[in-house]
Amino acid sequence: MTTFLQFHLLTAYPPSNPNRDDQGRPKEAHYGGAPRLRLSSQSIKRAVRVSDSFRQGLAGNMGERTKRLGGVIREALSDDGVDAVKAREIAEAVARVFGKIEPVDKKNPDLVQGTTLAFISPEEKNHALDLARRAAAGEGLPSDKDLAKTVLRSAGGAVDIAMFGRMLADNPDFNREAAVQVGHAITTHRAQSEDDFFTAVDDLKTRDEDAGGAHLGEHGFGSGVYYLYACVNTDLLVENLGGDRELAAKGLEALARALATATPKGKQNSHAHHPFAGYVLAEIGNHAPRDLTGAFLKPVQGEDLLAVSIAALEAMRRRIDDAYDSAPAREAMMNVAGGQGKLSDIATFAASAVAADG
Repeated sequence: MTTFLQFHLLTAYPPSNPNRDDQGRPKEAHYGGAPRLRLSSQSIKRAVRVSDSFRQGLAGNMGERTKRLGGVIREALSDDGVDAVKAREIAEAVARVFGKIEPVDKKNPDLVQGTTLAFISPEEKNHALDLARRAAAGEGLPSDKDLAKTVLRSAGGAVDIAMFGRMLADNPDFNREAAVQVGHAITTHRAQSEDDFFTAVDDLKTRDEDAGGAHLGEHGFGSGVYYLYACVNTDLLVENLGGDRELAAKGLEALARALATATPKGKQNSHAHHPFAGYVLAEIGNHAPRDLTGAFLKPVQGEDLLAVSIAALEAMRRRIDDAYDSAPAREAMMNVAGGQGKLSDIATFAASAVAADG
């Protein structure tokens, strides 16, 4: 049976705008007939991937999402003294395994760029550079089909590719289904964005000349307690990593730490939002995964929104598990306000989901 690792987190955000919509305002959602503030799953996954805890925990085992591998190859060949035209031809041919290449930009002819972002592992990048250098030395390049097999890997030791998946339209055999699902975080209570009107002063303008501001502006912000749900298919994670349970365990430990501490960084210089999760529940079991967003279908109310959110989440969990007989086999919990648990224990618990003894 498939083993799932599930995370439920409650995080209190101060006035901030970490994830903006197309008008620069905090993203929102309606749930249970009430307006909520929202953090998109994409922004959360990006925050996790670039967080210090994730990068430090997985140094050397992280991919790069980029359109510019061809440019990296072309530059490396040029540094080796390869003719500019030949360097570009080889770079385009090798980088094409990750997707189509943009036509030559007349304003920037040295630019070699793909049409879509590709998730590339360190191993694949090294293979691509090595193959390009050998081609420049006169060995030539394999056929397109063999070229893909030479460069591409399942995940190439990149934990973030194994976790969050990738799609290569031209080489679908090397697509990877995401082992980690991350929900959109929403406030547990009714919440809407507010407007901040601000001015800036010209330091060289005297008060006698004009006492008014030199710039007027406004931007939106909001605050609240957000519920975040994430689910890991641990069997798929191990499979995506070629059976490397030790690396999968390192990945889950880093993921647990990052989910609790990472945040989207929109307008961070304006608000200095660096919230840590006030409540984390991690569960390991074989039952079908279930998120607990339903705990907040009716927006919670009260002076201590974090406390009532914790109570609502735990009550919903009990009711669902009683009705569906879906209680996880093991769990670990951290409640900062209640003085219970530590993040280090949550991280260790998460890593145990891929222990060799099951």
